Amino acid sequence: MGVALLSVVLVLGNVFKEMLDLMINHSAPLEAVLGFVAFVLPFSMTFTIPWGFLTAVLLVFGRLSADNEIIALRSNGVSFPRVFVPVLAMALLLVGVCFWINIDVAPRAQYAMMNSLFRIATSNPVSMFQPDEVVDQFPDRKIFVGGREGDLMKNLVVVELDDHGAASKVVFAKTGTLSTDTENHRLLLRVQDANFEQRDEKDPNNVHLIRQGITMKEGVFPMSLQKLLDQKKRGKPPTSHTLRELFEEIAKPDCPQRLAYRVEISKRFSMSLAALAFALIAVPLGITAHRKETSVGFALSLLIAFSYFFFILVAEALSKKSNMPEALPIIMIWLPNLLFTGLGVWLFSRLARR
Repeated sequence: MGVALLSVVLVLGNVFKEMLDLMINHSAPLEAVLGFVAFVLPFSMTFTIPWGFLTAVLLVFGRLSADNEIIALRSNGVSFPRVFVPVLAMALLLVGVCFWINIDVAPRAQYAMMNSLFRIATSNPVSMFQPDEVVDQFPDRKIFVGGREGDLMKNLVVVELDDHGAASKVVFAKTGTLSTDTENHRLLLRVQDANFEQRDEKDPNNVHLIRQGITMKEGVFPMSLQKLLDQKKRGKPPTSHTLRELFEEIAKPDCPQRLAYRVEISKRFSMSLAALAFALIAVPLGITAHRKETSVGFALSLLIAFSYFFFILVAEALSKKSNMPEALPIIMIWLPNLLFTGLGVWLFSRLARR
């Protein structure tokens, strides 16, 4: 129940974060939204499985302690380590499940989620061009649309970019329409009543070399959807790589994100062990809390989970800084497991000696 509840919260949060604009402005169909939810679910389970397990252990052992069931078990000769055996077995099982999700299922699902967002946005390409917004998804041009009446776009500014990202041509058009060339995987932007300025190829930033006053009644600008997709693939974040792909990237001699990839590998192994660390600390805390109320268990689980994942977030932030020592974010990744496991073992041994 804890896993289900937390997964719903995280999935809905991602839906509103990533798809609100697509649902409102891009008219995303219901099946696309459901597909997005299916792709987000495995990624959210990397957090919700350990968190839900932590909540369940705290609630169960808090209730057992409050009803004096632990005392009854001890008086019948059942040792405290024996009581812990089923929890340990479940924790080890969840460690295996979380490891499988972290190294393979979640990265593939996240990459599929990114591709589904791209397909939704490009299935109705006109919806990508909203009034008073700059369309900068295409690698070779930026487009500003002043207004729209249905499919007719008004007051367009099209900036063509060279290989270095500098403006090579700027087109000002009164109106424009968009059509899809499915055979060549591209969009065709047709502009009317346009004039443009041509930049110098050798020195595009020199305003004295700009040729202005060139007009045209009608023109067509092809925009490759394949280039857009290739750019998305090149910008694939570390979280979307499988474990094997991460090791392949690190093996490259000129890998620019080597630290981020190493932190991502450590994060996946460390987070897979979260269920075991949570089990060691949750059992003695649940018994010590000695409360029937579920609110106490939920509050404790929230505090512990926040403390645990806080270190993960800090380590990811540190890995993005170029001048950061490589060992520091990796240590930060493993620190919550070491702290929680050590604290859990200490609390466990104290409780067992009572």
